[in-house]
Amino acid sequence: MSKVFAIDKEKFGAFVAQLRKEKGMTQKEVAERLFVSDKAVSKWETGASIPDTALLIPLSELLGVTVTELLMCRRQASQQPMDAKAVEDVVKTAIAYSKKDGKRVWRSCGWWPLWYVLSLLLGMAELLLSLRLEIPMESVQTAVLLGAVFGAWFCFFARKDLPRFYDENRIYGIMDGPFRMNVPGLRFSNRNWPHILTVGRIWSCTVMAALPAFCMGLWWMWPVVWPQMELSVMLGTTLGGLFAPLYVVGKRFE
Repeated sequence: MSKVFAIDKEKFGAFVAQLRKEKGMTQKEVAERLFVSDKAVSKWETGASIPDTALLIPLSELLGVTVTELLMCRRQASQQPMDAKAVEDVVKTAIAYSKKDGKRVWRSCGWWPLWYVLSLLLGMAELLLSLRLEIPMESVQTAVLLGAVFGAWFCFFARKDLPRFYDENRIYGIMDGPFRMNVPGLRFSNRNWPHILTVGRIWSCTVMAALPAFCMGLWWMWPVVWPQMELSVMLGTTLGGLFAPLYVVGKRFE
């Protein structure tokens, strides 16, 4: 029979508690930095549960150790090389610890990747037209860029399903690789996640495809006051246009 490599929950919890105390942090402070509840941190430290794989890197960075040390539940001397067996054990532990990574949405979100590409091309054409007409739209260009970046994540790279710890704890932010999104007061879970993704996709494609044309229309009607309106339109579009609907929809299906 093959050997089962698993983390000793009690040993892991004691190590996390030790590191936290060395940093002079409370469980609540750790929880706030990781967007989880202090109850979840307490469960880790008592050995009742262990954090999801998505939290390994931010947790190790917060506690000042490597992911390897976190999995081994002990510090490793900086000059001490790991032998082949120790490396193999760590790798097998990581594989056994991690569940199958959540699928990305680009294969299961219907026509949204196509709408994203078409919206991006249309938005770029509109911005080029505004340059030819010498319309000042620097803030609008920034909004379109944000729409392109967020849209790429919402339409291609976001998780189809959130890790299970989102359903088990009250978590008010998303951590997915380099992507971070925190909405105070909104608990993320697999109940509202599909609806949140839809809001993000609609916002991104609308900003890219329609905002430049809308702003050129405002400039054409009120060229004198447009410079004073530009920043307000951009902030209203990026903040109110995304986070307000996202919050409303997220709370409705929370």
